[in-house]
Amino acid sequence: MKHAGSEALSALGGLLDEIRSREGLVERRPGVFYCKGRAFLHFHEDPSGLHADLRLGAAWERVRVETWAERQALLSRLGEALSKG
Repeated sequence: MKHAGSEALSALGGLLDEIRSREGLVERRPGVFYCKGRAFLHFHEDPSGLHADLRLGAAWERVRVETWAERQALLSRLGEALSKG
């Protein structure tokens, strides 16, 4: 699965704006976020749609982000992960 390109990231505009507003995240490349110096969140595109990979501890969780509800679920998981520090 390839990392999301600029066209795919454009489709996530509002979601990316919300993620960019979160404290503690650094966007090193478009759509690739780090937290405390570690890769934390990035996006992929494949035939089934757009997905986010979110680091939860030592593991990555894949979250589909095609619909509004899926994007809200990602923001919720992101908030939980950031609050755990």
